[in-house]
Amino acid sequence: MSSDKRPNILFIMADDHASKSISCYGAGINHTPNLDRLATEGMKFNHCYVTNSICTPSRAAIITGTHNHVNGVMTLDSKINKYIPNVAKHLRTGGYQTAMVGKWHLGEGKAHEPTGFDYWEIVPGQGEYFDPEFIGPDGTHREAGYATDIITDKSLDWIKSRDQSKPFFLMCHHKAPHRSWECDPKHKHLYKDPVRLPDTFTDDYKNRAKAAAVAKMRVAEDMTYLDLGLAQPEGPSSVVGEKLFNSWWNNDRKVPDPEDVTSLKLIDKDDGTVFTFKTRKELAEFKFQRYMQRYLRTIQSIDDNVGRMLQYLDEEGLAENTIVIYTSDQGFFLGEHGWFDKRLVYENSFNMPFLIRYPREIAANSVCNDIISNVDFASTWLDFAGLRKPTYMQGVSFRKLLQGQSPPDWQQVAYHRYWMHRDVIHEAYAHYAVRNQRYKLIYWYNEDFGIEGTRPGGEEKEWELFDLEEDPLELFNCYHEEKYADVVQHMTEILEKKMEEIGDEPVHSKHDKK
Repeated sequence: MSSDKRPNILFIMADDHASKSISCYGAGINHTPNLDRLATEGMKFNHCYVTNSICTPSRAAIITGTHNHVNGVMTLDSKINKYIPNVAKHLRTGGYQTAMVGKWHLGEGKAHEPTGFDYWEIVPGQGEYFDPEFIGPDGTHREAGYATDIITDKSLDWIKSRDQSKPFFLMCHHKAPHRSWECDPKHKHLYKDPVRLPDTFTDDYKNRAKAAAVAKMRVAEDMTYLDLGLAQPEGPSSVVGEKLFNSWWNNDRKVPDPEDVTSLKLIDKDDGTVFTFKTRKELAEFKFQRYMQRYLRTIQSIDDNVGRMLQYLDEEGLAENTIVIYTSDQGFFLGEHGWFDKRLVYENSFNMPFLIRYPREIAANSVCNDIISNVDFASTWLDFAGLRKPTYMQGVSFRKLLQGQSPPDWQQVAYHRYWMHRDVIHEAYAHYAVRNQRYKLIYWYNEDFGIEGTRPGGEEKEWELFDLEEDPLELFNCYHEEKYADVVQHMTEILEKKMEEIGDEPVHSKHDKK
């Protein structure tokens, strides 16, 4: 037994897991009893935000405690420099045993492999759901089974074999529920009842910046049939029973719907069921329901496996002194504004789920409405480990919030910057934004700055302001309304102060502003 009484830290992160698909967040669309347990035995955050709503930059912000212009990981094509400092290195130097299992997504090869970890085993790229490949210090191998189970097995095996004289820090990163939403076969019977359409599913994008209208993330128009486990009698991947493949970004998979959908036939790739449609509206709603079924079923394995980890901590007497965190690398659109995917700073994408349990300091059934960001995670872990926060880290420890205290000087501000202007798949526009407890200010600067994975800009620059108290669905840009003139000025000052604080370079000018 360890004489070091500092807490163990178990960080479990999913990929693209929307808060509303965790039942303790109250949407009522699925049931996740094991994730809910973290909320009932610990704290649920309602306002945790991502600094850049895309997988790779979010992971870089989490592990380094810095914004993306500092750590250099700004797009999906960016790779982390393994020689820069990170929180695992500080924890290991400070006496922790450290491990990383699952989705790394910060580059592969010697120059970009995980560093600061006593043990690591990662999936290449996005990883695979079935019989996934893994990369470790000794090379590459493939393992039979379902990815979520295997990543949990490896995580538990490491905890069991760890050096028990030291506290541990484990990053357990799941592939699920990332697109293409392939569930464990044992969950295929779940969620057959229709999910209520979001109020904004048929959004017409009026009263908003152009960015909302041009984004290619619509369930009805931009989601491929293969994403939904469907084939057509003739066309790409038409064979029933054929395994889905991971190159979902290949535009050849996108088959436009015919104008006359009565001629369309879609076939379930698992059981051969044939679907036909009378109207485009019927087809759009069918796609949404199919999407939600696949997405929610994939999440069920995460919930099961979080339950396995919590049970192990209970059985081994580790629960009392282990901080358990569950989050996602960003939020995700589940039909809101008609969309799937993320990237944009609108709330469903910007907001991350965050559940944390630590019986020694966190009261059961507690809820926090203060604002935190993923860049704050590393500083908080170092605080619990009793280690000094390095000067390069830009995040702030929120340990006081976990103890039920809201410091009077707590900065109730979240910052977001998305760099991948008009990425070749989703046409999302480059922007930065700031949010406080009531308002969100967005600047769509629409330039690529030569960033990899982007296309040239030239689009009109636009501002948006949303009053999230009056307009929680973000349907009405009030930036140009006279009654919000003082708010615009105030939020612009907050934005500029935040950018100055973190050293991010603004591209707007007084001429751009109202």
